[in-house]
Amino acid sequence: MPEVDAATLRLLREDLVAVSRHGYERGLVPGVSGNNSLRVPETDLVLIKATGGCKGEMDISDTVLMNLDGEVLDEGRTPSKEWRWHAAVYRTRPEVGGIAHLHPPHSVAFAVANQPVPLVHTAGRAHLRRVALVDLLPAGSAELADAVVAAFSDPEVRAAVMREHGTITVGPDLRTAHYRTEYLEDCAKVALMAARIQGTTPDSLPLAVDTAPLAEVTG
Repeated sequence: MPEVDAATLRLLREDLVAVSRHGYERGLVPGVSGNNSLRVPETDLVLIKATGGCKGEMDISDTVLMNLDGEVLDEGRTPSKEWRWHAAVYRTRPEVGGIAHLHPPHSVAFAVANQPVPLVHTAGRAHLRRVALVDLLPAGSAELADAVVAAFSDPEVRAAVMREHGTITVGPDLRTAHYRTEYLEDCAKVALMAARIQGTTPDSLPLAVDTAPLAEVTG
């Protein structure tokens, strides 16, 4: 196991707890659903939410240190059953430092409809770039891990909608990944409201031609 400074590791655990609690408080995940993770910088180690706990009630004892091969390094703790696809995304996308998996209700509505969330505003296009779809597969399964990593093998994909399940967003750190969930959910909410105003469906909204889709995050 690579040497990790104890103080640094504690700060990372606290960050995982804080971001996870924030998502619950924002109404982006119910009950004991969802799981976040972060990469320990410059290692192949990750911290992930423990199985069965509520994000809104987490403390550092609900975080689990493990490596990308699935070896648990915190004795007596059990990671989220979704650890396989977290690890697979970190292996495939070395620039990813954090992954957020939540169940934001408007985005999940698109997941139930088996449609990607449309990026209907400038912030969504700039921060998310591209949204993928992942089919319904058993939670925690190797098949789901394969499907998730296939979606994120495209480096432009920063978010995915899991059919009848939830969302995944990635970023260079966990906070950025979480904020991308918020942009995804905002796009879903706005798309549904705009479609109602227009009397159409979200995928038929007459959007303007965006000649500078990255302007929100550059300059």
